[in-house]
Amino acid sequence: MKLSVVKPPKNILIIRLSAMGDVAMTVPVIRCVVQQNPEVQITVLSRAFFKPFFNEIPNVSFIEVDVKGRHKGFLGLFKLSKELRLLRFDAVADLHNVLRSNILKLFFKIYFTKVVQIDKGRSDKKALTSGNISAFKQLKTTHERYADVFRKLGLHADLSKHEFPTKMELNPTIQDLAGHDGKQWIGIAPFAQYESKSYPLEQLMQVIASLSETRKYKLLLFGGGKKEADLLNNIASKYGNAVNVVGKLSFQEELQLISNLDLMLSMDSGNGHLAAMYGVPTITLWGVTHPFAGFAPFGQDRGNTLLADRAQYPLIPTSIYGNKFPTGYEKAIASIKPSDVVNKIVSLLN
Repeated sequence: MKLSVVKPPKNILIIRLSAMGDVAMTVPVIRCVVQQNPEVQITVLSRAFFKPFFNEIPNVSFIEVDVKGRHKGFLGLFKLSKELRLLRFDAVADLHNVLRSNILKLFFKIYFTKVVQIDKGRSDKKALTSGNISAFKQLKTTHERYADVFRKLGLHADLSKHEFPTKMELNPTIQDLAGHDGKQWIGIAPFAQYESKSYPLEQLMQVIASLSETRKYKLLLFGGGKKEADLLNNIASKYGNAVNVVGKLSFQEELQLISNLDLMLSMDSGNGHLAAMYGVPTITLWGVTHPFAGFAPFGQDRGNTLLADRAQYPLIPTSIYGNKFPTGYEKAIASIKPSDVVNKIVSLLN
């Protein structure tokens, strides 16, 4: 009896709708899949804002999803599934596994398209944040969870063989903003979605002051909206070698600048993943969250994660995303000493 061999798919749709950090974490995994399976064509379905993440990866195209407009709700997703069906994908890799992607999964299965979804390890993460000491252990990384999806499709996805791209070329606008003085470029991204994951401003100022005094570094400040931009402008005004980049570059230009940094200092947030996806040494500060949940930036040494004092805050991690914590834990990240942050930066750059 001759056994039939199931061939790996060659035309794959990847679903990863949001958020920025999670989408950025898919980038090195997709690079590995493309590098190790050169015959595969990949299409990423995500928000238009994230399209620049994938510009440098060969064999990867992009489809914009408009969940607030024409793809909104059940009927909008049905319309989207009809549009996608015309592209005749062999398989779907759902790297999101939320309500929207599960609805799309049902539509694809109607047309006998194979769908493999990420196992988020929800029960393990629930145990990790329960306060049970026996459950405090390193879980599978999100990068490996993404890679598992492709492995289940019969594709090679060895993350240890990942190859970073070359640094992106800087246009004159970016170069003039960052300066031509030959100093090492340190990106600093002090904000996160939740205050429990943001380093206190007064301690951040101590870090910036110490780095500024050396006169060795250009400090490039990254952030989000207007409130953050005003804070960063105030910081930059105090130091001649600090520059606020918020609102001065397009997102594509910000990525080009990030890819050329010598180091990034970030919270447990998206900017850390943006830097790591370009192979930039990335130091991350963690408050009520913890890298054991699997969200540490790609390819970074474990020593690059500076953690809140668990002797003082033994229930950490109190949540996966930083949105839940007991009374008294909201400032846990402040237990990271500014001197430790500075010393770590200097040791990596030297």
